[in-house]
Amino acid sequence: MQTSALPDLAHTATKPVHWLATAAAMAAVVALAGLLQPRTATATATASEQRTTTPAAAPDPAKADFPLECGGAGTTVAKQAPGDLDGDGRPETVAVVHCDAGSGTPPSGVYVLTQGSGAAPRIVATLVDPADRKTVGEFAVREGRISATLLGYSSLEVPRCCPDQEEQASWRWKGSAFVRTSGDLARAV
Repeated sequence: MQTSALPDLAHTATKPVHWLATAAAMAAVVALAGLLQPRTATATATASEQRTTTPAAAPDPAKADFPLECGGAGTTVAKQAPGDLDGDGRPETVAVVHCDAGSGTPPSGVYVLTQGSGAAPRIVATLVDPADRKTVGEFAVREGRISATLLGYSSLEVPRCCPDQEEQASWRWKGSAFVRTSGDLARAV
């Protein structure tokens, strides 16, 4: 390495006073930046922009009347999921409902509910009729598709606590009705 013929530069031999001067200069810059803030924005929205659109609430299945014959026992909404199933921008609710039972596994109904402005929720489709004697295991509403695991019995000899058949089913809105799109075959559990 070649040595320089120039004398040592002052910045190569720093002393505490140099560090103190640098710290004071930095503090002054930070303080000045804190004082010089941009003015507060004063933009105002036009009348049409000021209107807020609150998304419509999904129908509450607790307020709906379901076509179940429970002999005065009442009904239970076992599962529910909201979703815009028909693409109209308003959410529907899919509800899995069965009769209140002290024991056993009562059959379920799967219903799609809609609700107009200020009206009570109403059933627009029955996807699983309780008369089919199925119960619902897994259940979901995703991206406009309803899917469910339906549990059933192969014969009257099978105890009502222990379904021995399972089928996967899904429905999607097509045109003017819900169409079952998969899971037509039952399989033994």
